[in-house]
Amino acid sequence: MDQAQLNGTAATSVPKLLLYHFCRLQLPAVPLALTAFERHLQRCFELFQAKCGREGAKVSWADFLDNLHAVDWFLCCACLERDSRAWEQLFAARVNRADCLLLDALRSRAVRLYPRDEERQDSAVTEFWGYLLAGEKTGATPILARYDGQRPLAPWLIRVFQNWQISGLRRSRDEQALPEDELGDADLSLPHQADSQWHDAFCEAAREWFSTLGDNELIILGLRLRYRMSQRDVAKVLAINEGNVSKRTTKLSKGCLEFVGERLRQLGWDGEDEELDRFVLTEMESLILDEPRLSADRLAALLAARGKKLPA
Repeated sequence: MDQAQLNGTAATSVPKLLLYHFCRLQLPAVPLALTAFERHLQRCFELFQAKCGREGAKVSWADFLDNLHAVDWFLCCACLERDSRAWEQLFAARVNRADCLLLDALRSRAVRLYPRDEERQDSAVTEFWGYLLAGEKTGATPILARYDGQRPLAPWLIRVFQNWQISGLRRSRDEQALPEDELGDADLSLPHQADSQWHDAFCEAAREWFSTLGDNELIILGLRLRYRMSQRDVAKVLAINEGNVSKRTTKLSKGCLEFVGERLRQLGWDGEDEELDRFVLTEMESLILDEPRLSADRLAALLAARGKKLPA
């Protein structure tokens, strides 16, 4: 190895070592060994590198480390090592942008997904932790190992939980489950500007947009986004032409992007249009479960008023 290579290796190793000790200081009760830390760091860099490679971008260690949510990532790695103290820390994690426990946030999602079924709500949350350490199929990568540290951990886990449960609901209705690569990885990369300011502004604008929708539009939105039903499935439920569902879905999507996007631009959003659209659509999926007009009971009532109902 020549001097240039030695200098390059040292330049990479020092930040890694500093990162390790920083994480240990932040999480003193989580004693992840240095060897395990280095192994997971290399694994996640390769994961990040492969993902960026599919998008045509080349990344360096500096790119990876600059955007790494270090403490979240360190905790995740310790959980993968099955450290009980790490899992205790994860159970007590606070949800980004809200002063509530991760466990409470998951229970809240379960209540919305399984209204009036307390047993199913409890089992959904309890079974989730084991699911994180298992792959979708035998020999597949554990779900938790898909987290690359490039986004906050708690919101990512909530999305994984939500998608997993929705997939289960679809399977129970003999519908096609969400593809495996949507279980936590799809549409999760939030724009750089997606901090609490933009989240709060989005929620205000989105709820204002919701107030402009009629019942028929709410039904389409709820079936497509809350229940992840295909256009064909929605057409069957409503007994209308699939092309009609497609046109109405496109109109809703365009209307949402234009309305909410314009509000955020007025507040100073200066990112690219594509970045803004991705942010709006990503945030919208989380807000759907919290919107009273799109609750399971409300959608069921709207359908019943039209002599329709969700498939059993």
